[in-house]
Amino acid sequence: MIDRPLRIAVVGSGPAALYGIGQLLDAADADAEIDVFERLPVPWGLVRGAVAPDHPEKKAVIDRQFAHFLRDRRVRFLGNVEIGRDVSAAELSDWYDAVLYATGADGDVAMDIPGETLSGSWASRDFVGFYSGHADFSHLRFDLGCSRAVIVGNGNVALDLARMLTLPLAELERTDIADHALEALRGSAIREVVILARRGAAQAAFNNPELEELEHLPDVGIEVLDRGTIAAADLAGVDGVVQRKLQTLRRLHARAGRPGDRRITFSFLVSPVEIRGAGHVERLIATRNALRPTAAGFEAVPTSETIEIETGLVLRAVGYRGTPLPGLPFDPVKGVIANLDGRVADGGRVLPGMYVAGWAKRGCRGIIGTNRKCAADTLRHFFEDRRAGRLRPGSLDRQGVVDLLRARGLMIMTHAGWTAIDRAERRAGRRCDRPRVKLTDRAAMLECAGLVSARA
Repeated sequence: MIDRPLRIAVVGSGPAALYGIGQLLDAADADAEIDVFERLPVPWGLVRGAVAPDHPEKKAVIDRQFAHFLRDRRVRFLGNVEIGRDVSAAELSDWYDAVLYATGADGDVAMDIPGETLSGSWASRDFVGFYSGHADFSHLRFDLGCSRAVIVGNGNVALDLARMLTLPLAELERTDIADHALEALRGSAIREVVILARRGAAQAAFNNPELEELEHLPDVGIEVLDRGTIAAADLAGVDGVVQRKLQTLRRLHARAGRPGDRRITFSFLVSPVEIRGAGHVERLIATRNALRPTAAGFEAVPTSETIEIETGLVLRAVGYRGTPLPGLPFDPVKGVIANLDGRVADGGRVLPGMYVAGWAKRGCRGIIGTNRKCAADTLRHFFEDRRAGRLRPGSLDRQGVVDLLRARGLMIMTHAGWTAIDRAERRAGRRCDRPRVKLTDRAAMLECAGLVSARA
């Protein structure tokens, strides 16, 4: 039994981590100590680095909740420290009484088709990170000189990509989109964005609120190709959620647009089979599908009919996937840290004091708010283990951790350092009527926080 305030490490600073921290602060002893390890110099995970810039309401959770958690005296932010490189998982388990991993998912699902690695073929996370100003992707360069882009996938991320490629610059200039992305979009020649979906409109993965946003895009025509599904007069017996999506697609399809407008085309029942080009994407080859009923719903079955789409840019939005974290058991099928309902487990054996929440626990599904319940479910096990005396006391106190990290030459981003970055970004934003102008590379962040000298 640990008879002193708990020492807890949280790995990650996105929604799952912050919701978990909030719950720990509500339930833990007043003197509990929580260290937040983040490999980037800045917090908030995908809320900062992936939420579309024209969705400020989704980022409001930062100021409304998350920022308060990091300001709590019991919480310490240790940014620019990567677990698995700078500190091992075994060391964390030794130093702390308990460790909560909320590392998200830093991989993506491949299409596994010929030509997928051609220049001009990208994962959605690359473009999302690029326009969001994520430090891992700010160096990328996208060729937007083609007239047509193809997005493979039909979830909410696909809709985000389509909006970013068709929104007027005047709209984007009022957001926190990364400056380098804004400059790239200023030179964009893209006039049409084609969204490919393997199944039909009734099986589409996007949510209706995100779909309805397309109705408000100025100067953008919409076309929906689905071989009759959305044109069906009788929707009786169709699930209400699906009905609303089909009705929205009907309305969108009626927006013919004007000559010269940009266009978004939904092409359902189509699967890519090959990307072709002489060193760079020039066209995508796809098969048309038919739907076959199964016990679980419908599956797409390829037909003998193929189509060819000329394009210079292919963005695959077919899912994110977790990758192994050194020193932790990994489930390669689910793409998550191996766990039993939130307790990290190796071959079915629970590892004491180690927990996981968010995408790293359940896979890449759900919205920001989904992580609240996910973290709560995991922490119930943590509190059970604490009451049962199953936690092992950590070997280092709060000062001991920092002393050891600094002895390794690490430049630790503290909360004070992050606050300096936050203020500088907001100040730069006020000068041009934007929420903030993001710093998008590590060197600039570290310099702003005073961790490195000003560059010549």
